[in-house]
Formats: sequence, C-alpha cells, structure tokens
Amino acid sequence: MLGFGVEIPMNDEEFRLLRDFVYQYCGMFFKDESKYLLQKRLGRRLQHHRLRTFREYYYLLRYSPNKDQELTELINLVTTNETYFFREEFQLKTFVADVLPEVRERKQAQGQKRLRIWSAGCSTGEEPYTLAMLMMEDGKWDDWQVDIIGTDICQRVLQSARQGVYSESAFRSTERYFRDRYFQKEGARYRIEDRVKKWVTISHLNLLDAPRVSLLGYLDVVFCRNVIIYFDAAAKRKVIDAFYQRLHPEGFLLLGHSESLMNLSNAFQLRHLTHDMVYQKPARQG
Repeated sequence: MLGFGVEIPMNDEEFRLLRDFVYQYCGMFFKDESKYLLQKRLGRRLQHHRLRTFREYYYLLRYSPNKDQELTELINLVTTNETYFFREEFQLKTFVADVLPEVRERKQAQGQKRLRIWSAGCSTGEEPYTLAMLMMEDGKWDDWQVDIIGTDICQRVLQSARQGVYSESAFRSTERYFRDRYFQKEGARYRIEDRVKKWVTISHLNLLDAPRVSLLGYLDVVFCRNVIIYFDAAAKRKVIDAFYQRLHPEGFLLLGHSESLMNLSNAFQLRHLTHDMVYQKPARQG
C-alpha cells in the first residue's frame, strides 16, 4: 500500500501524456520545465485514488466513469487564480472615461439600452464585481439592462465568486471608499452587497469550447486579462478569434498589460485612449 505523503515521480512520457491531455481540453500549455510543478500538484490526486503511477492517473482521466468529475479536480489544481479588486487601474480608468461613453453613444443612436460585458477568466470574481461597482458609480446605467458575465474554467474559484466573500488581500488596490460603500464586514472578511451581485452572473466556461462560447451571444466589451499568457500561440489564436466572433462591430477587447495581439491577430484595431490602449473590432463594412 502506498504511504500518504510519499511523492510519486512523474517520468517524461507521463508528463507528455498529461500535458497534452490538459492542452487539448482547455489550451493551457505546460513547458518541459513545468514537469515538477505538475507532479507536485497532481500527486495528491494519485494519493487520493491510491494509484501507483501517473500513467494510471492518465487512464483514470480518459476512461473512468467519473472522469468528468476528476477533470474538474485536475483543473482546480493546475490553474493559477491570483487576482484582486481594481487590478490595472489605468485600464479601468479608460473603461470608464472612454469605452463606456463610446459604447453608450453608439447604442443610444441605435435605439438600444442594453450593454453586455464578458469577464473571461474571472477567477474569484473580483474583476466582474469591480466593473459593476464602477458602473454603479458612473450613475448612468440604472435604466439600462446591463449584463456582466463572469466565466472561468475552475469550479473552485467560481464557488468563491458566487459567495462574494473576500479577505483583506483582495483589496490591495482598492480605495477605502469602495470597500466601505459596497461591502459588509463579516469578522476578518468582507461580503459584497447583493446590489452589486445583481449586476453579475457567474458561469463555468472553457474558452476552447466553441459551442458553449457561442451561447454567450453578442457582446459589447470583453475583458480577458492575464489569462491567455498560459496558452500557446495556437490556443491563443482560437480564443482571440472567438472573442472577435462574439463582439459586436466596434466592440472592445481589453487584455492584460503583459499581453498583446502581436503575431496572433490583425483583425482588431489598436486604440490609444486617454489612459491606456485597448483593442477594438472594426465597424461593419458596407
């Protein structure tokens, strides 16, 4: 019998099998130097199932009747979900000062009062709730139908997002005003108020699952910040193309500051706005 706490080694072939399996499922790519990281994180699942090798674990993922549940456990272990409220402040200022007014003017000219925003890779919910608070502060959207959709592939973080309870570390870039105005203190933690949560829906979504992504419908703004850095070029192109297909003409795509569309897509225009640069889908031709 295997003793708990004993680390099981992963050989190169097992690493390739598991790496390729994860990549085909969600586009996350582990370089060769990540073998020990994968061994460390998935080793606890071998212990849980009392397996002797990572090859046995691979077969479990492929053929077990409970493979879907196990895949959820795997994704929970290998995804990185560090985030916080009001991350990348300059981009958020551009969202409020430039993106929202431009979208609002265009929608009103079309006789519409509905705005749809997608926070792709929303983790524990700080980003979509930040967007909701900013729009509430803007004060111009109360009579609009505003849909802020937060999605992630990791079920564990989605559960936290739905609960909306956060520790002090989530507020490292948050003005005290927002914490006092939109959260209720519960011991050492803070619960976001229902009036903010009602602006946001939280759902499970794999960005490479094209049929599921298409069910989102059409959107005005897509935030996907610090997510595609974990993908290889081929997976990035698939995701960026999905964003392009889902955005209305003249819709906006906001990536993280360390990310760009260089060598990935020339379908978007790069806009230099007041506080930051963003990507925009061109207007419909003709």
